[in-house]
Amino acid sequence: MSRKFETPALLNELRQQVDVLLSTAREKLLTAKEEDLLRQPAPDKWSAAQCLDHLNAYARFYIPRIEKGIQGKLSGSLPPAPSPVFKSGWLGNYFTNMMRPKADGHPGMKMQSPKWYRPLADLDAKLVVNEFIDWQERAKQLLEQAKLVNLESIKIPTTLGSWLKFSLGDTFRFVIAHEQRHMAQALRAKH
Repeated sequence: MSRKFETPALLNELRQQVDVLLSTAREKLLTAKEEDLLRQPAPDKWSAAQCLDHLNAYARFYIPRIEKGIQGKLSGSLPPAPSPVFKSGWLGNYFTNMMRPKADGHPGMKMQSPKWYRPLADLDAKLVVNEFIDWQERAKQLLEQAKLVNLESIKIPTTLGSWLKFSLGDTFRFVIAHEQRHMAQALRAKH
């Protein structure tokens, strides 16, 4: 089932969510001890640094594609005007809701990460946290630029394959829900 959003309100909400991710990374992870960030709560559970390394791998995929999609529309002779309403696709909405953590921060649905997006075991935790912060800053800039384009007209390939594309609006919603899910996991791992 698709869902409709007022575009300015959606972009503002997504920006606020990124701001929360940024402040959490800066205040709770960047200031943490390296050993706390690298400690795995159990042998088969990711450390806080591994959670962010996983998110950085996704950001390396999505952020350049989002940038290219937005720039492609803005550099065209007639970029499509922003629409006052964004209609989420049923699949994009489904994946976003599946990824979004529950109110207590735990995942709503358990899932296995693809092996090429699983984090390394030997990490420089501070470097990983700083990279995550850099990606979030770029995401904020892209959310600003997204105010100038139609969120439904830009299609972004997913990590599942270029055959499956989400609209720009659904891509933002999905990626940020994924980040919220693993940030909650990182905070649990750190304690």
